Amino acid sequence: MRECKLSTLNLTEEELTQTARLVRHDILLMCNAAKSGHPGGPLSAADYLTALWMNYLDCEPKNPFWEGRDRFVLSNGHCSALNYALMAHRGYFSRGYLLTFRTLGTRLQGHPSKVKLPGVEVSTGSLGQGLSVAHGMALGARMRGVPERTVFCNCGDGELQEGNIWEAVMHAGHRETDNLVLSVDFNNAQIDGYVENVKGIEPLADKFEAFRWRVHIANGHDMSDIVKAWEWALEGTPKRGHPCGQPSVILFKTVMMEGTGEFENIPGWHGRPPKDDEVMKMLKALGFDYGSVEEARASLGEAVYDGYVPEEER
Repeated sequence: MRECKLSTLNLTEEELTQTARLVRHDILLMCNAAKSGHPGGPLSAADYLTALWMNYLDCEPKNPFWEGRDRFVLSNGHCSALNYALMAHRGYFSRGYLLTFRTLGTRLQGHPSKVKLPGVEVSTGSLGQGLSVAHGMALGARMRGVPERTVFCNCGDGELQEGNIWEAVMHAGHRETDNLVLSVDFNNAQIDGYVENVKGIEPLADKFEAFRWRVHIANGHDMSDIVKAWEWALEGTPKRGHPCGQPSVILFKTVMMEGTGEFENIPGWHGRPPKDDEVMKMLKALGFDYGSVEEARASLGEAVYDGYVPEEER
């Protein structure tokens, strides 16, 4: 594990695994309480993005506009429940506030809103656009003389069917934007079925390499493999002092609804919130033994926002 920095948590692999389990717990309760949302993708990406947010994303939750922070762009913005759960566990606000997800007046909109929630860098949701924005951030940082600022972007594999993605991939490779790191949630599932049946994207690694990207394939549910993958990506960035002249992509092989037992690997869970009886089964599969949904929700605490409030709202 790397030397601890004040702007990261530097958790052990076991601590990261347990945090990811809690993140899944929170996502399920958020979607269940809201009776809407997308649990599928968030549960498949929970392990590797927990590792990123806790140990590698330099940020200051109580000062979300700190100029020296890294940037994170959730291009597949419908996975907002994961973004919010990660922010809560990183310290941006209390976990109880997660239960306001998708309710009237909340900062936790159905898609991440830069206007509503301090800590969200870009309002996303229109698939295919986030990588272009992330590349612009990374290239802009380099042009301003701060290439050590790393921009992380996450995409879903179904999202890679969008043409705009490949324009961004081509441009980043051409501009040698090595402070850009892309992670792909490669769970082979999207709203209309399995990716390989809807519109196949393989050979994905070869495609990225053809556009001058560094490529790494990892098991998105093995924390040791995940940590090695993030270390690999960062070793090629100016942040670590080894700029390689290429953007980096990690293809994380994952399973939709990972950790929920009988509900895993079913594309239909892309955008369907679990009912009360279903969420209880899912939580039990994750190792949580509650007597009721109400008891599970109460474990998160009071649903009050206690995070950073922009000056114009004070």
